[in-house]
Amino acid sequence: MDQNAEFEARIARGETIEPKDWMPEDYKKQLIRMMSQHAHSEIVGMLPEGEWITRAPSLRRKKILLAKVQDEAGHGLYIYSGVETLGADRDSVTHDLLTGKAKYSSIFNYPTLTWADIGVIGWFVDGAAIVNQTMLAKCSYGPYARAMVRICKEENFHKKQGYELVAGLANGTKEQKEMAQDAVNRWWWPSLMMFGPSDKDSPNSPQLMKWKVKKESNDTLRQRFVNLTIPQANAINLTIPDPDLKFNQETGNWDFGEIDWTEFYEVLKGNGPCNKERLEARNKAFKNGEWVREAARVYAEKHNVQ
Repeated sequence: MDQNAEFEARIARGETIEPKDWMPEDYKKQLIRMMSQHAHSEIVGMLPEGEWITRAPSLRRKKILLAKVQDEAGHGLYIYSGVETLGADRDSVTHDLLTGKAKYSSIFNYPTLTWADIGVIGWFVDGAAIVNQTMLAKCSYGPYARAMVRICKEENFHKKQGYELVAGLANGTKEQKEMAQDAVNRWWWPSLMMFGPSDKDSPNSPQLMKWKVKKESNDTLRQRFVNLTIPQANAINLTIPDPDLKFNQETGNWDFGEIDWTEFYEVLKGNGPCNKERLEARNKAFKNGEWVREAARVYAEKHNVQ
């Protein structure tokens, strides 16, 4: 049996692939692309929330938000380390982000206009991430799967904190409820886009599913998120901005309206509300951190640290 056939047989048996195992170049390339985009998303995802740390309405909320933003940085570092196990160079991966060559989740190119946005990000965005990452915790590549186990535990806290924040606003003053509803209206559709294109238009999903990197399709995961989220919105009397939303008795699913894929692809092309702002922020941070990297390099050379 040749190496490709043996690899496919291992995948079929549900075995975990480890860094020192033989793997096809295409498997490696797909993982590097997918994992680096995931890591970039964690890092860029700090920006829309980080803008509200100094404007949090209480010390408790400030501490929660600080902890969450710190968690996202850690998630990015876990996944970047996983990318390195595939032979990718961290500097090259970072360069691809800073130059705009690499993609990250489209959701982070939308602005956080009010404090309610912070709660809805936790509820919707982290909630969507949990649906996706729970699947990835069972993927065929060991380092990625293990990173997801820890990340999912922390994301669960983020979702609970976000929902608690939104529920408080929804049960508060008239102005607070309106602010919460406005945030829900703005973040709902971009959150559905987070799962990627519909199955018929997703170029990478079939191969990733064959290799068991992804265990379920984009549309399946999107439907699961909708089914989980609608009852939560109903419980706090907030309305999902979709006139076509209705419960399907036959399937047991919530049917929802058509996603504006034109908007999705425009954001991916760099034409979203905050694409330019996000890349400028990352490039500024990278430039400002140059002295730290240089000091670490000199120290490593002086003390022969590998």
